[in-house]
Amino acid sequence: MNNLNVIGTHTAVSELSTLLVLRHSNNSIGIVQDVNEQGNLIEIVPDQNGVDKMICIDSSADSFMNFYADFYHQLKDPADYSFFKVREYEARETAISLQRYVELSSDNERKDLKEYEVSIETVESFRNKNYIDRESCFVNDGFHNQSSEISVNSTYRFQIEDVPWERLNEIGVDREKLERIGALDSLLKGYKTRMLIPILLNGGNSFRTVDARLQLRLDNSGEVVVCIHQVQDRPDFNQLYFGHQFTKADEINLLKFGNMGRVVELVDERTGELIPSLISMDRLTNELISLRMDFVRIPLVICGVTLSLEQRKILRVGKRLFIENMLSKRGSLFSATVQFNAEKQWVEFLFEKNLKRCKKVLREDFNKEVPVMFRGKYLRQWQMKKLKAGESAYISGLVSDSGKKYQGYIRFDKESGRILFSFKNPMKKSKVLLISGSRR
Repeated sequence: MNNLNVIGTHTAVSELSTLLVLRHSNNSIGIVQDVNEQGNLIEIVPDQNGVDKMICIDSSADSFMNFYADFYHQLKDPADYSFFKVREYEARETAISLQRYVELSSDNERKDLKEYEVSIETVESFRNKNYIDRESCFVNDGFHNQSSEISVNSTYRFQIEDVPWERLNEIGVDREKLERIGALDSLLKGYKTRMLIPILLNGGNSFRTVDARLQLRLDNSGEVVVCIHQVQDRPDFNQLYFGHQFTKADEINLLKFGNMGRVVELVDERTGELIPSLISMDRLTNELISLRMDFVRIPLVICGVTLSLEQRKILRVGKRLFIENMLSKRGSLFSATVQFNAEKQWVEFLFEKNLKRCKKVLREDFNKEVPVMFRGKYLRQWQMKKLKAGESAYISGLVSDSGKKYQGYIRFDKESGRILFSFKNPMKKSKVLLISGSRR
């Protein structure tokens, strides 16, 4: 099968997946390698050599939809198989566990697998709705799309010679630096870098240094480009997010765990359709990332533990789940809480040490100091003192967007960490206006 250049979504981080196949004729589980010219499926036996030859697919929603439709229609007898999408690095372990499940389960129990199959009807329905919207490489936190690539029979989507080194040099990044910090491997696989990288951005008359995660993508003309995921301010949870109004619990869950933990309906700005989705937050950049429920896939097996139907349902709706006696790569047993992450498009571990770090950030976030500046004007010490004491303070010399000067009263809201403004003294029950951050 030839490599395909297709359009991929960026409601979440794009990573490599592969396909497991269940042959109905003998109930055997294999890992898909290719389709030959006669339309026959070529597969790999999971407990033998050759697993590195498995087919590798961009996990992003639109990329996978386009790939699967092309793949499915090349098969001579597609009805003879059922296919399951899994992460490529867990393919062998999952295939072996799934084979064991198929052998030990009853006919009724095996019907549960239907829920996790890749359905060609769902794929075609999605593609016919024409959700693919060719936009720029820079991330939008919704249902917009970007170019990506399907890589077949290769761990890497990009080769060294594909990397736009000239563009990277413009932002102060070279190959030596990427290799030194261990970021080159992620870039070549098409992932976001796992760490923040200081880069230089041209601000017109001067350069400024910002922290960002980098990612390689194909644009609409097939050129490899550098995607820059800049660190943003903490999301303004008072603003609507594609029609969703965050609750206090939503805010705390996103800041503490990185995942909101429930299904909500988001508005597709192109069609107005309500899309059931999960929401997570990139813990490094503070980007809010949504993933429609159509593309939420829960594994049947996590580290050797076969999940029950009830456990899979819990994870599918975004809730946290504690799993005991999982088997690590080193062969030791461990227990941990897991949760589906929309940014990673996969189930992640919420280890206690990571949660403690998140709790520390959360405490710091909700106990912010009073900002030293308001609307471009530095606050005086007596104003800061009043705000810290929970009192209102008079402020003058503010300038509107139209250039007009104005004055009023401010006070600090500890819960939101923002300064509130009103033209009249709020202590006299005047109307208070919340100053919102920029809407994403």
